[in-house]
Parts: sequence; structure tokens; C-alpha cells
Amino acid sequence: MIKITPILLLALLAGCATAPAPMPVDPARFEAVLKTGFESKGMATLARLQQDQTQEYCSEVHASAAAGNQARLAAIEKANLAAVKWPSDGKYLGDWKQGEKIAQSGRGMTWSDKADAENGGNCYNCHQIDKEEISYGTIGPSLWHYGKLRGVTDPNSKESAEIVKYTWGKIWNSKAYNACSNMPRAGHMGILNEGQVRHIMALLLDPKSPVNQ
Repeated sequence: MIKITPILLLALLAGCATAPAPMPVDPARFEAVLKTGFESKGMATLARLQQDQTQEYCSEVHASAAAGNQARLAAIEKANLAAVKWPSDGKYLGDWKQGEKIAQSGRGMTWSDKADAENGGNCYNCHQIDKEEISYGTIGPSLWHYGKLRGVTDPNSKESAEIVKYTWGKIWNSKAYNACSNMPRAGHMGILNEGQVRHIMALLLDPKSPVNQ
């Protein structure tokens, strides 16, 4: 039996408290692993591995302890905000019933899906949407009472205009407000079309939606 002395105990505690230093990543090796570890199949092509400016920035930030260059961060968020496609007819809300179906569907964009089929929003994977749910993700905040908590009693009123516009922008391109948000850029990346975004908007903001009951 090993006798635990005060000195040995301190040494053990020090060892447990010291995290191993992160191993440096060789960019060339990383790229090689990506190219050899994936293959194009159906609609899932290797083009998905190509990062845009926003993704490159966030990969750099997450790979280091640095917060990143604030000027560059602001420029990236500004560019993403400018890329938001606002409702073509000025109407932000659709049918919350359709929105609920979209939010609770995780289908789409895999090699076995048809390229012309509408995707699901996969919202439940990161958010609680309804109190009746027994399984949901917690990466994002709960969406329960989303509109109600923000005082949206009439989405078409001037008082609600700011939160309505923000919500559309967040769904269409989340990086416009947080460059390294975990939330996908649903509209910007073609995951959801304009009509689908309208329906999810209704789910979140229509006072008649079960989300706001």
C-alpha cells in the first residue's frame, strides 16, 4: 500500500490541476486529412470543406486563446449583415403551423437527400421550442415564449419592428450579430428558403403560435 504523504498529495493535486498544453496544428497536415477523410457523394460534395472568410476567422479564434482582432471581427459581422436577404415582399411572418413542422424536422442536405427537396430547420437540435418536448438541444437558448417575453403582441406594429427584423436577420445569417455563433446561417447558406424562414418567424413571433401561449 502506498502511503500518501502531504508532499505526495500536493504533487498529485498539482498534476491534476495542470492541463496539458495544446498540440500545435500543422495546417498542411490538417488539409491533407480533410481531403483524404471525405469523399463527394450525391449532393454532399467536397466543396463544403472550403471555408469562407467568416469560417476561417472563427477557426483561427477557436484554435487559440486569443479573442481575435476586434476590427476584423467587426468587419466580418458587417459583411454578414450586408448579406442578409430581407423579405422580398416586406412580409416577415408566414404560417406558424408550417413553421413548427420545419423547426422539428432535421432532414436535408445529406448525400441521400434530393437536391431539390426542402430541408428541415433542425431547430430542436439546439433549442427547446415547446414545454411538451422531452428531448431537445441546449446549445442555444430556449425559444419558449420567444415573442411573448419580448412584448410582441402585434408583429406588424412599429413597436415590434426592431425585434422582428432582428429575428429575421438572426435566422437568415446568424453571423451578422455574432461572427462565431454556433447557429447555422440558414438562409445565407441555402438551408432554408425565404418562405420557410417566414414560417419559422411566425412560430416564434405570432401571438397565436403555441410558442407564445
